[in-house]
Amino acid sequence: MNELQTLRVSRRDVGVAQVTMSRPAVFNAFDELMIGEMDAVFAQLSGDLTVRVIVLAGEGKHFSAGADLQWMQRASNASREWNLEDARRFAAMLWRIESCPKPTVARVQGAALGGGVGLACACDIAVAADNANFSVSEAKFGILPAVIGPYLTNAVGTRQARRLALTTTRIAAAEALSIGLVQQVVALDQLDAAIDATVKDLLIGGPTAQAEIKALYAQFNVGGITPEARELTAQTISRVRGTDEAREGFAAFLGKRPANWFGQ
Repeated sequence: MNELQTLRVSRRDVGVAQVTMSRPAVFNAFDELMIGEMDAVFAQLSGDLTVRVIVLAGEGKHFSAGADLQWMQRASNASREWNLEDARRFAAMLWRIESCPKPTVARVQGAALGGGVGLACACDIAVAADNANFSVSEAKFGILPAVIGPYLTNAVGTRQARRLALTTTRIAAAEALSIGLVQQVVALDQLDAAIDATVKDLLIGGPTAQAEIKALYAQFNVGGITPEARELTAQTISRVRGTDEAREGFAAFLGKRPANWFGQ
């Protein structure tokens, strides 16, 4: 991969990659360049067999201020065709994170605004410091949170997503926890320890099983359990039960030993 200008990729631990947004002077706001680099990095890490878990973080005091306002100003003066292609690239990047076969964890401190909220929602798990605050702020600028909308709605439900988008209100970490925007809140000086504990739990699971979980659960809609959903679940578990990973998992449990993927 070419040298990155807006991101840093490091190994947090064995099997754990950390992608750090590295534009602290603008609170890690993203523009065309960061979007392209984020998409490429997650594509590469998704196919890296040495990576089990990916942590998404922001350098400095804040997670991400969302869209770079200079980028948005350029977009407001560009053609509809340019804006469509630009929005498609942003949508593809968020989907790259959402559909990553590896578990993803957002490490959130300080502000997460607009698209920064979308990044947190696109990850499987979001752990926030108690100084974190969140605002779906697009309407303040006369636009709307369209691309992040499905991810926000999946995280907090339609009514809460609508409230956050319409009011642009800034909520504290405790409220974000109560509505499901994040799943854990800890003191700022305990944030890395909490991330490490979550990663440790994730490394216990079988990597193929986790990829199957993500692929299967992505096909579920909240609501009634249809015959098609029941058949999909039956087909999936019957296929996965016969894998080498499943056989190893049961053998390790019965043998009272770690599975062969643990500690990779």
